[in-house]
Amino acid sequence: MTAPPPARTYRIEDLAHHTATTVRTIRAYQDRGLLPRPERRGRANLYSEAHVARLHQIAHLLDRGYTLASIKELLEAWDTGRGLGGVLGLVTEVEGPWTDERPDRVGRAELDARFGGTPDDGAVAEAVELGVLERIEGDPDTFLVPSPQELSVAVELHAAGVPLSAISEHLRELRGQVEHIAARFLEFTTEYVFARYLDDPGHRTDAHAAEAASLVRRLRPLAQQTLEAELARAMRTLATRHLRTHLGAESPGEPAEELSATRSVTLPAETISAVENLVGPDHVAEFIALTAEREVRARGLDHLVSDSLGRTELRKSP
Repeated sequence: MTAPPPARTYRIEDLAHHTATTVRTIRAYQDRGLLPRPERRGRANLYSEAHVARLHQIAHLLDRGYTLASIKELLEAWDTGRGLGGVLGLVTEVEGPWTDERPDRVGRAELDARFGGTPDDGAVAEAVELGVLERIEGDPDTFLVPSPQELSVAVELHAAGVPLSAISEHLRELRGQVEHIAARFLEFTTEYVFARYLDDPGHRTDAHAAEAASLVRRLRPLAQQTLEAELARAMRTLATRHLRTHLGAESPGEPAEELSATRSVTLPAETISAVENLVGPDHVAEFIALTAEREVRARGLDHLVSDSLGRTELRKSP
């Protein structure tokens, strides 16, 4: 009986050549825990076909856009027998785009034209830092636009008179607030939906990973839908209040009688509380305005009736 051929082994230089990588990269993968240590034979470190397969797996995942941290988690799942297919599907679903919006490209000349026609290198650098624009290697006059809608908003705001520096500052502030909302949504869904898949070893199979990926697809639109609905509600309430406040304050040169209908009036706290209990906090101003209008009309009618009765009595008098 012929003995099987001995398993092939590689020195680190040979392994790097065989897998189209570098010695430095192999050692970096070992330091990160992505690649098992070699077998020590005498004074030599020898790598096996298992190391070749692992390096091919890492290269494949890097090509798909995974980070080294994500790859380490995936390979650990593989090593513990959970199966790589289901885990890959789940990670792909989570790391995929969370919007149907498609990236676009814009040339520098078109970009300058959309913002008034005057080149502004500082504003472009700020947009690149914020990720509104991304530079394209080898083409300094063209930019990738991850969110064309976001760029269009900046164009409209600038056309309305908002300085580019103010737009950038507003975006930084808004991004921090939105990231807080996203973090709270993730905490909420993790606690009530995904904890069993992440914390329970019994739910770490390929089938459960596929089930979790399906849940991500179903729940993905909910964050955006909830945020849009709440933003619309808040904008309606606050914009109405903001407009009434500004119209109610007299401006120099404007006659008081033209603004009397929208002048702010201080009411007792007990009155405000009673109205809130009756119609809810979002409808206090509307309720008070309608109530006051109804009272004014009622008194006007009473006055007309009183005058009419007075005139009738005068006609009846001798």
